[in-house]
Amino acid sequence: MGGYVLRRLMMLLPVLFAVSVVSFIIIELPPGDVVSRIEAQRASQGFEMTEAERAALIQQYGLDQNIWARYLNWMGDFLRGDLGRSFQWDRPVADLLAERIPLTIVISLATVAFIFAVAVPIGVYSAVHKNSLFDYLFTFLGFIGLATPNFLVALILLWLFHWLFGVNMSGSFSEEFVDAPWSLDKVLDLLSRIWFPVLIIGTAGTASVIRVMRGNLLDELEKQYVITARAKGMRESAVLVRYPLRIAINPIVSTIGWLLPSIVGGEVLVSIVLNLQTTGPLLLGSVINQDVYLAASIILILSVLTVVGTLVADLLLAWLDPRIRFERVSR
Repeated sequence: MGGYVLRRLMMLLPVLFAVSVVSFIIIELPPGDVVSRIEAQRASQGFEMTEAERAALIQQYGLDQNIWARYLNWMGDFLRGDLGRSFQWDRPVADLLAERIPLTIVISLATVAFIFAVAVPIGVYSAVHKNSLFDYLFTFLGFIGLATPNFLVALILLWLFHWLFGVNMSGSFSEEFVDAPWSLDKVLDLLSRIWFPVLIIGTAGTASVIRVMRGNLLDELEKQYVITARAKGMRESAVLVRYPLRIAINPIVSTIGWLLPSIVGGEVLVSIVLNLQTTGPLLLGSVINQDVYLAASIILILSVLTVVGTLVADLLLAWLDPRIRFERVSR
């Protein structure tokens, strides 16, 4: 197992380097630059930018250098903890992310925990009780969850809570805690409201995992080794947990690599509808405004999350299924 972990860690460095290069190049592809946008914004306000001001801005943002020089400068600063300055917000990118990432991580981890805690038991129950009333019910709800966009679920639930209870569930905090300093009451207020976005964002993921878990477990329960174990008198619970469940859950564990970053950066519309101060709306605004350093930093962080999530998934799979970690030895 130690050798397997070491090999996986050694593979991370070239992957992360390639990801950083691709992230920066993608952000550089759209035509135009931030100086042209600033110039157009000033022109719309009736001000004209002088050549000296334009040259100073070009030098300030390093736009007089080629793309590789800008990448090396950006990456060197990134490794030192300096993520650059946001053109749109006129603030350090590190400060913007420091405000958004904690809440994003809390919502993302809570959503992942919610998905697995709800979907895996329901998927197991549906597979064990195939064609039962609850199996049909969970299947129907799963299709509804997959077919309904999360932002539409957010709009419907916002309206229902306001209509039925007179409660506004948008925002991460209640009105009295929005600008208040951090305290125990503010943390409790956050915990009392965080279940709402977790429920909405986790809807589609839960429905998908239920379908995958049910299908995988049904395939395993029909295999010969399960029939043999039952014929030898092994208890049904032992038969289920010891072999079929461990194998059926493997494809679900492997989705951790893309599930976490997709929650962090993918639920932009839900964050906008619920007015959540997460990284999703920040990424959307940075791409629209060609805020290179902010967009590249968020994309790189999401890419690192994908790589790290894949590593965690591989290690969990190796722990669950010894065939994976012994594969190279057998070769």
